Amino acid sequence: MRRFTLCCVLLSIGLAAAAVSAAVERSLADSSEVKTESVRRPPNIVLILADDLGFSDIAPYGSEISTPSLSALAAAGVSFTNYHTAANCAPARAMLLTGVDAHLAGVPNIPEMLAPEQRRYEHYQGVLGHNVVTVATLLEDAGYHTYMAGKWHLGSAPGLLPSQRGFERTVALADSGADNWEQRPYIPLYDKANWYADGEPYQLPEDFYSSRFLVDKTIEFIDSHIDDAQPFFAYLPFQAVHIPVQAPQDFIDPYMGKYDEGWDAIREARRRRAGALGVIPSDVEMVGMPTTGDWQALDADQQRYEAKRMAVYAGMVEAMDHHIGRLIAYLKSQGQFDNTIFIFTSDNGAEASGSADPDGFITSRQTSALGYNTDYETLGLKGSYNTISPSFASAAVSPLAYYKFYAGEGGMRVPLIVAGAALPRQGVLSDAFSFVTDITPTVLAFAGVKPPDGRHGGRPVESIIGRDLSPVLSGRAEGVYSSDDAVGYELAGNAALFQGDYKIVVNRKPLGDGEWRLFNIKKDPGETRDLVQEEPARLQQMLSAYERYQRENKVLDMPAGYGHIKQLLINTLHQQWRTPLLVGLVTLLILLPFLVAYRMRRKP
Repeated sequence: MRRFTLCCVLLSIGLAAAAVSAAVERSLADSSEVKTESVRRPPNIVLILADDLGFSDIAPYGSEISTPSLSALAAAGVSFTNYHTAANCAPARAMLLTGVDAHLAGVPNIPEMLAPEQRRYEHYQGVLGHNVVTVATLLEDAGYHTYMAGKWHLGSAPGLLPSQRGFERTVALADSGADNWEQRPYIPLYDKANWYADGEPYQLPEDFYSSRFLVDKTIEFIDSHIDDAQPFFAYLPFQAVHIPVQAPQDFIDPYMGKYDEGWDAIREARRRRAGALGVIPSDVEMVGMPTTGDWQALDADQQRYEAKRMAVYAGMVEAMDHHIGRLIAYLKSQGQFDNTIFIFTSDNGAEASGSADPDGFITSRQTSALGYNTDYETLGLKGSYNTISPSFASAAVSPLAYYKFYAGEGGMRVPLIVAGAALPRQGVLSDAFSFVTDITPTVLAFAGVKPPDGRHGGRPVESIIGRDLSPVLSGRAEGVYSSDDAVGYELAGNAALFQGDYKIVVNRKPLGDGEWRLFNIKKDPGETRDLVQEEPARLQQMLSAYERYQRENKVLDMPAGYGHIKQLLINTLHQQWRTPLLVGLVTLLILLPFLVAYRMRRKP
């Protein structure tokens, strides 16, 4: 029945897209706002955010994972293949919802990883500042219903929850993550999983599974005002596929055996498929990551366990896609689909800090201390703690390098699909450079809402720096950034600057070497050919642009000896000083892949 429903959704989307008239294209070309003669009110907008989803983790971008709902959306709009976000969740969410650089928005890093030297500064608190206005607030002011169901992670103190930041109805996880089957924290930094509904503490239902529950609540919110004349903005930030990686058994089963060849085979297969689809150049090369192990060196039991870890991951992605299909089916049943714009993306690239040895002494002790198990038979089910290892994370970001936290393409380049029956371009790929700050101005353009001009609600606010992507969506332009426009980025000392087809990037140890590199990411998204020696003048010009970015966005230097995992340890110890043994075990677990990487880099 589930497969039949998804097929119906796919067919319905295709039929709706085929029914779009030429008048829609002329209308979108005349303005950024979507209007037709038959649809007079502004469009509904559904913003869907996956968590820690890698660049090639969905079928339209080369994955072996079945994602028919997202494939159907890709067929009904524009898929961006050169879209970038922050390499960590809270900074990405701050920029996504405000169009303002994360440093000026108050979220240069997640609060769990901020150093005390940095937290002396007002804009380094790791929570969304009151000097920015969210897209939800602007849309609510313009007459939209605004709903949110999912992970927030932008502050839980009074005035910081989404119910105080423009969302009319909410059910929100305030933490960086949590269990997907019950109300349980996933790391000892939290005493409990902190969920809120409309600003008040919330108890999850007994039959909770995150992806199903979040879509249920989104449908409930939309349905509560479905008959009035107001459009809606629904923000749906999933927990999938953040740690702990969990999925219902019927979603896991189709992937048992699919990963038995190992991570290198999956990474190469995804590279080939993405090339054949036109998502990347067909001749893209890949670099090997020091955290990627030797599949052949594992014994049969280890290979079996690793393959199932990835099968659960794939099942969690497909489960998310299935529930997106349920939302689409609901909108069709209510006659709302044709007037809804869908935006799908991820907050950052794949997470690579899962232990390479989940059955080891340290891992088993920390998971059992948190009340979890890592048994093969129940992996991914209720009570199970599952991750993918850094090795399979390299496949999740294929063909890119690096992962979450780092400024390599694997940490920053993720899928972006903008779809809707009223869009004139259907099933189109765009390699135009785009950035996470572009989402808010694009949403505002769809709604016909002007961005704030330095003030909102009687107070000064930071101006939006992102660009409206409507010219690309309509086909009026190939991109919204010129070859001279520079877009800077920094997270915990890992930094980048994009200009035209080029990118300069520096990644800190243990995976990086602290040196600036120069790449043509249009031709070489795998970042395999450093152009520093060939184009020194370009490097210096881009370094100067990065220095301007630092000054204008108040980017602080990193404290001596800073490491984001080490700082997480220190902050956790400070928060959970009564349980040093538990914290020590968790810390050693988290550090293992990075220690392995460091040792591998030191090998002659």
